[in-house]
Amino acid sequence: MSNFLEPKQSREIRKNIYAKCQDYLDFACCKNKNEEDMEGIELVEEVSAIRMSEEEGVLYKSSQSGISPDSKGFGIKAEDFDPTAGHDISRFLRQNARLASRGKKLIQLCKQILEGDEHTKIVVFADGRISAGHAAADFLRNEESLGCTFFDENDSVEEQNKKLAWYQYADVTVEDKKRPRVLVLNFAHAAGLNLQAECNNLILFSPLYIGDGGTTSDSVADASTELQAIGRVFRPGQPKSKVNVYRIHVQGPNGEECLDGQLIRRNTDEETIQMAVNADD
Repeated sequence: MSNFLEPKQSREIRKNIYAKCQDYLDFACCKNKNEEDMEGIELVEEVSAIRMSEEEGVLYKSSQSGISPDSKGFGIKAEDFDPTAGHDISRFLRQNARLASRGKKLIQLCKQILEGDEHTKIVVFADGRISAGHAAADFLRNEESLGCTFFDENDSVEEQNKKLAWYQYADVTVEDKKRPRVLVLNFAHAAGLNLQAECNNLILFSPLYIGDGGTTSDSVADASTELQAIGRVFRPGQPKSKVNVYRIHVQGPNGEECLDGQLIRRNTDEETIQMAVNADD
């Protein structure tokens, strides 16, 4: 941070320094919440499982690009993909995010939440790098009784802020009340948003994995990003006594543990979370 005020000649260097400093501030603000402000607010996390169909299982295995036929299976791990051998994990991650069973569970959860309170608003986070946000939005938009709000590629900053405001402030007009109850965001939007005033239900569409396979991943960074997403609603100013976080967990056709189970366990590991929030400092 001491380098922030030092003059730099290169615009690119200044840009990177400012971005890193802002990342630090965003993380620090999330980390240093006043415990007194959070007193009486309970965080309840639920892993909601669903089994993929046999047909989805075939797609799941066939998307394991570059993996030898003998090694393909439901138990394959992200680190089994070797980018130096030409393995393409992105195809596998995209297929996993677009499983119809995942969309079915997302719709079930949203309807379940809205049955309890038809006026509540729900936030869904997904990984935009693998187009999971588009997948979640497509599933919701195809369900006539739900729909969703999602940032389109051509949305201006003004339009994005307008859409966000629908989920930051209470409904006032009849038009407000007719809008979709579900906001779909990419993890890239996880830092800096305040959605706690109107939202206390959050769904993680698929567990986060950033990497190309092998040893390229960073579990601490992934856990930290998921925590930042949860921090959009579990933060000071939350008027509800309970914040619900749902993790969608897709299993194999016969209940086999697949990528979701591995990543959920990895991203919720106590030691990993402690490192992610730097709890020991």
